[in-house]
Amino acid sequence: MSQAVVQDSAVLVHFTLKLEDGSTAESTRDSGKPALFCLGDGSLSADLEAQLVGLKIGDRHAFSLTPEAAFGAASPDLIQYFSRRDFLQSGEPEVGTIMLFTGMDGNEMPGVIRDISGESVTVDFNHPLAGQTIHFDIEVLDIDPEQEASHAHSAG
Repeated sequence: MSQAVVQDSAVLVHFTLKLEDGSTAESTRDSGKPALFCLGDGSLSADLEAQLVGLKIGDRHAFSLTPEAAFGAASPDLIQYFSRRDFLQSGEPEVGTIMLFTGMDGNEMPGVIRDISGESVTVDFNHPLAGQTIHFDIEVLDIDPEQEASHAHSAG
């Protein structure tokens, strides 16, 4: 019997993410470094996990997810405005650059420079793929047998 992805599987995959215009947003095939996803750990959307459940080693699956089901809708609350002076130590900001910002809680978060107008710099803290329909092409390379065995054991 072939092993299939279940809710708590660790899955090694190659994937390509494409946008509506056909451009590639990210591809593990290009880098030659597959990604390890752990279903049930909260790092993937429920809709993405649902697409993976039932796949077997060697399966290739293409599907699309709406913005809400993939990386979320873009939130205007995550657009912040800074003074150009705020960038004196980090250098002149450029549109499209991703920079790390330190939040009030001390944690770092990435922001994309969206616009520079006079002394105002617009920074977008939404996920770079938020608000976009994403077309996935996923190939299952391996399913962690120990993860599956412990899941089956704990269920018994």
